Amino acid sequence: MNNWITQVVTVTGMNIRSLPQRWGSTMVAVVGIAGVVMVMVGILSIAAGLVDAMTDKAPKDIAIVLRAASTGEMDSIMSRDDVTAISEAPGIARIDGKLLISPELFVIVDVLRRSTGTASNVPMRGVDANVLAVRDNVRITEGRMFEAGLNEIIVGRGAQEIFEGIELGDTPRWGNNTWTVVGVMEADGGMPESEIWADVRVLQAAQNRGSTIQAVRVKLESIDVFDSFKDFLTADPRINVSVKTESEFYSEQSRFFSIFINTIGIFVGVMMGLGAIFGAVNTMYTAVSARTGEIATLRALGFGASPVVFSVLVESLLIGLAGGLIGAALAYLIFNGFKISTMNFQSFSQVTFSFAVTPALLKSGVIYALLMGFLGGFLPSIRASRLSISTALREL
Repeated sequence: MNNWITQVVTVTGMNIRSLPQRWGSTMVAVVGIAGVVMVMVGILSIAAGLVDAMTDKAPKDIAIVLRAASTGEMDSIMSRDDVTAISEAPGIARIDGKLLISPELFVIVDVLRRSTGTASNVPMRGVDANVLAVRDNVRITEGRMFEAGLNEIIVGRGAQEIFEGIELGDTPRWGNNTWTVVGVMEADGGMPESEIWADVRVLQAAQNRGSTIQAVRVKLESIDVFDSFKDFLTADPRINVSVKTESEFYSEQSRFFSIFINTIGIFVGVMMGLGAIFGAVNTMYTAVSARTGEIATLRALGFGASPVVFSVLVESLLIGLAGGLIGAALAYLIFNGFKISTMNFQSFSQVTFSFAVTPALLKSGVIYALLMGFLGGFLPSIRASRLSISTALREL
């Protein structure tokens, strides 16, 4: 065993010392693998960022109540009587004896993109005055909260960065109504940062919605009471509703887009990976050919075939590791935190979020690079082990 290890170390050391002689072909393989990892991780970080914004950042103790059979807030219609019935359910949190319930109206307004100047659908939400107590993950970071009864709005930080005309103090006009931006809100990258908020009664009047709403958000005492809260409402004959946690609701909305982007990322990674593998194969074949005489001499001196195979694979894995680490680092530096917006096809409105190059994605990228390195070195290592000693020595 010790002799085998000694042989492996000897041959591997010889391979590594010869790298400067093959610097060009080695760098081609490293750069190819790095490019694959960077692109694949970058694409997958889109889905990771969307899931983070829509699901991971959603509070676990907030329930959303919609009309039964509705696919989202856009096609849900509820009345004030529904709100009264919902307020009787057990498990609702209180502050100073007041139930933490927010009846909400959801509409879409046109706002121009900063990058293109084209109009996009941005969600505008009418909320109750106590919404910041219900959604305690939201905070005003600039300006102030809107005043009830006035045409005042607060805008999400993400929406403000992507779209123009909604800076603090701006007066955007939608329909026949002019609004004043009085505050900017943040929610640690969560969904409220994609939205514009106004007083629900003012927005109802502006949209000619009467007293109808589309959703009711409820702050629960804890996530443990969700089942009893849901069971109470679904059994109440006065109302016909569906009840979900906010994280569950947004998880369902993001599922299609996440699967779509992940599929594209994996497909692109595999297609590009094939090219990188061929590059690694070429590099390692070149390395084996350049050291034919050395390998034959070692075999003639009693070195076994397996140490030769192992040494070639080690070199190829090191090339893969170098490419993986470089690609992962570039993906993190270029993509992580890059903010974009995309269409939420459930609400037909824009969602702003940041690419999320997570540790799991970086780990997956490096593992994929090692796999490419292994596959790139496998066939050359077999060739090296089967090299005819007598033929190689005659060529010296």
